[in-house]
Amino acid sequence: MHLLEGIGLSKSFGGIKAIDQLDFYLEYGEILGLIGPNGSGKTTLFNLIAGVFKPDRGRIWFEGVDITRFGSAYICQMGIGRTFQVTRPFPRLKVIENVKLGRAYGREPSKTLKQAEAEAEEILDFIGLGSKRLLMAGSLSLLDRKRLELGKALSTRPKVLLLDEIMAGLNPTEIQLAMNLLRKIRESGISLIVVEHVMKAVLGLSERVIVLNAGRKIAEGSPEEVIQNEEVVEAYLGAREDAYT
Repeated sequence: MHLLEGIGLSKSFGGIKAIDQLDFYLEYGEILGLIGPNGSGKTTLFNLIAGVFKPDRGRIWFEGVDITRFGSAYICQMGIGRTFQVTRPFPRLKVIENVKLGRAYGREPSKTLKQAEAEAEEILDFIGLGSKRLLMAGSLSLLDRKRLELGKALSTRPKVLLLDEIMAGLNPTEIQLAMNLLRKIRESGISLIVVEHVMKAVLGLSERVIVLNAGRKIAEGSPEEVIQNEEVVEAYLGAREDAYT
């Protein structure tokens, strides 16, 4: 049994097919890369998995349970967490308060505020924000806002983490730091689906990659197999030397 699986998923908006007959799966302990040009359906798929949208057709299973029609709050409590392309901190709350909220409403929520604070401090230390826990979230740099976005997702105690362009806007040094952190997260027992335009990152992290174009899966396989697929090159990567930078 796969940890997470979708069969025959389709979703349209105003006659435009954002996801078209898509099958996917995620194994326990896996990092799965999800790539494709803008508008290919990557974020829509995340919204289907997370319960923000309901598919027009198809089913989604998580640990053998059909979650297709479940709401986003319940899916989060089951163990599927996510980040967003645009970071969404509560800017007028402290960093630690942003993370404490997740411990109150995610999977296995903290029983007391004291426990929530202690667990939030552990998460902040893990992602490298422990020394900034008392700062206002709105004052953070881009890199630290990305870390906080990740910390908020981790605070829900996910079994699966959906990462939507967590490295966008980072410089090469920051990207390497982010990759190291994601590997540590996987080592902690969390499976990852990574949407990313930074090819060096997604190909360096993923054991397997799915490529979408216009809502359809056009390739799937190891990073080495995918980057040699002619349809992928034509649709997304392009014959450019900088495609992997």
